[in-house]
Amino acid sequence: MESEQLFGSSTPYRNSYNSITSASSDEELLDGAGVVMDFHTTEDDNLLDGDASPGRTPGWSGRSCGSNYVMSNGGNAASSSTHLLDLLDEPIPGVGTYDDFHTIDWVREKCKDRERHRKINSKKKESAWEFTKSLYDAWSGWLVVTLTGLASGALAGLIDIAADWMNDLKEGVCLSAMWFNHEQCCWGSNETTFAERDKCPQWKTWAELILGQAEGPGSYIMNYFMYTYWALSFAFLAVCLVKVFAPYACGSGIPEIKTILSGFIIRGYLGKWTLMIKTITLVLAVASGLSLGKEGPLVHVACCCGNIFSYLFPKYSKNEAKKREVLSAASAAGVSVAFGAPIGGVLFSLEEVSYYFPLKTLWRSFFAALVAAFVLRSINPFGNSRLVLFYVEYHTPWYLFELFPFILLGVFGGLWGAFFIRANIAWCRRRKSTRFGKYPVLEVMVVAAITALVAFPNPYTRQNTSELIKELFTDCGPLESSQLCQYRSQMNGSKASWDVHDRPAGPGVYSAMWQLCLALIFKIIMTIFTFGLKVPSGLFIPSMAIGAIAGRIVGIAVEQLAYHHHDWFLFKEWCEVGADCITPGLYAMVGAAACLGGVTRMTVSLVVIVFELTGGLEYIVPLMAAVMTSKWVGDAFGREGIYEAHIRLNGYPFLDAKEEFTHTTLASEVMRPRQTDPPLAVLTQDDLTVEDLQAVINDTSYNGFPVIVSKESQRLVGFALRRDITIAIENARRKQEGIMRNSHGVLYPACPHPPRRQPPPPQTAQHPGHEPLHRH
Repeated sequence: MESEQLFGSSTPYRNSYNSITSASSDEELLDGAGVVMDFHTTEDDNLLDGDASPGRTPGWSGRSCGSNYVMSNGGNAASSSTHLLDLLDEPIPGVGTYDDFHTIDWVREKCKDRERHRKINSKKKESAWEFTKSLYDAWSGWLVVTLTGLASGALAGLIDIAADWMNDLKEGVCLSAMWFNHEQCCWGSNETTFAERDKCPQWKTWAELILGQAEGPGSYIMNYFMYTYWALSFAFLAVCLVKVFAPYACGSGIPEIKTILSGFIIRGYLGKWTLMIKTITLVLAVASGLSLGKEGPLVHVACCCGNIFSYLFPKYSKNEAKKREVLSAASAAGVSVAFGAPIGGVLFSLEEVSYYFPLKTLWRSFFAALVAAFVLRSINPFGNSRLVLFYVEYHTPWYLFELFPFILLGVFGGLWGAFFIRANIAWCRRRKSTRFGKYPVLEVMVVAAITALVAFPNPYTRQNTSELIKELFTDCGPLESSQLCQYRSQMNGSKASWDVHDRPAGPGVYSAMWQLCLALIFKIIMTIFTFGLKVPSGLFIPSMAIGAIAGRIVGIAVEQLAYHHHDWFLFKEWCEVGADCITPGLYAMVGAAACLGGVTRMTVSLVVIVFELTGGLEYIVPLMAAVMTSKWVGDAFGREGIYEAHIRLNGYPFLDAKEEFTHTTLASEVMRPRQTDPPLAVLTQDDLTVEDLQAVINDTSYNGFPVIVSKESQRLVGFALRRDITIAIENARRKQEGIMRNSHGVLYPACPHPPRRQPPPPQTAQHPGHEPLHRH
């Protein structure tokens, strides 16, 4: 490794579609022998025009954040540079910005923001207008997160309503009002019975509309055909829209958002086209019945809103580091509307996606999550006055002996997470390396067809995944008509014992158990092949569904074990005959949290999210035990979660703060070239020509170069970026005459806050009416 690589050598990266030939840089603030290279400017870097006064040959001077580039024609005359505020206000076009698939310079951006803040504070007492501008600047952060929360909540409500309607469209249509889904269509019907509450004259299945009959083999085949037809139509439309209009709208978006928040530039990933197409195709993908969810993509949608609104405020549009504070708040708003968990959204942004999270970002993230949740609650997309469809409340306590099955569910979640990550990454890698990945439309259609054909016969795979989770979470009671609640009712005098939970399972429960086992196998297989398709696809809901199915099966098994063997030492202290002991829905909730934790390796934020779903503090301990067990088991097979694995698969330059590195190389071994390596590519401070600079740039591919005093004195004084040098040279040639190949350049180290009037340095002469002139 050469020393230039320590200062940000070019490294090729690959995104989801194309090979990225651009480089990433890790620019840093260097302290070299007391000379500080401070990336510090008011706006973007300014052009310093050469002095055209008599006796001076036209030349050019340009300043890049971190170095002053001063060039004179032939070396007979010279120019210099002082503080930016004393010179021209016109910035060099392009300097201070970043190319696509490059890494931002955090130090440069923070210095730019500090200089902007200092300039505003110095002017706010000059006039009422300047004071108003300072107030606007101070409140712009709260304004942009407010707009982001409003937009995120509104779009989430729109997506929920449209997805529910289109999902029910696969089974039938409401004749009285086409825009009503199945549940809304039967709300006002007086002919709905308790046993068949979803059947009403206003709702017609496709078999009833086409064949005129609701029962029989012909009716079943027609409904089967129409279900598959609508599923394939939705999937085809979704993948075509993504492929043609916005390729970045596919997938979950969380791996890329984690990378962007760490400082990487992906142009267009958070743009308006991506927002519009992702919103539309997310509805289509969820309605197609694929094993995916909308919760993960909602984070991407919210970040698109935050990125778009940040361009309304110069404080954020001109500073990439400040913009990432808005994106952190937007990701919190996305999780807030996805699960109805504002606090969990803030913790998710802090624990899972954010790379730079100052205290003020924590406050603004909380406020954005609050606004988004308020807007979604006002829309009330599910008609239950809740923010999510599967909100549940439990009123029975848990007992100490239940920790054992809870920990078993945690072990299952960890094993499932490790298996899913390896299997999904292996399939995605195979997709990238074979011809099958060149036909994304065909792949989506094949997966959608298999999903629809296999899912329709099983009622637990045919219904929407969120509705499945709701049914699995819900505790059985007298108002539930699900197969999972078809227990044998025991007559106690003239009253059936419907008010107790523990009772023998009936035929419906055993039938549901077999169907849930088949649904579990189906969900596991299809989720592996679905996540990574070229359609919007989230992973939260499928993982929670798998865990909820496994948890409900374990819960019913423990419930029946406690009923038939209540005299065992495990049960007799807590589970008396006819007592309320086991809650299978609680096991489903714990299993859902364990499986989601095994896949994503989230801990604190996941427990809080699930806690906000249930609203019960007494279930914190079971959730914590299952989630931590899931993480420990998953970490035994690999420490990275699914999002980190996809970041590594795509080759994004993400340095995970949670990852540990073991280095055995000494600095002296990498700071000098090996015998077979070319000499170090460095820039000297005061004896370079344009030809020398262009030769270094053309002969190397590094993103920046160390600046030394001279060839004799190899003392490091700073660091010059390749992009800034190139832009400064091109800009000088375009705007000034006389720049030739033998024009000399001098690189001056910049001070963090140079004074307005500083004494002339050695070997300089103060020209009357001009800046200090450097003598060559």
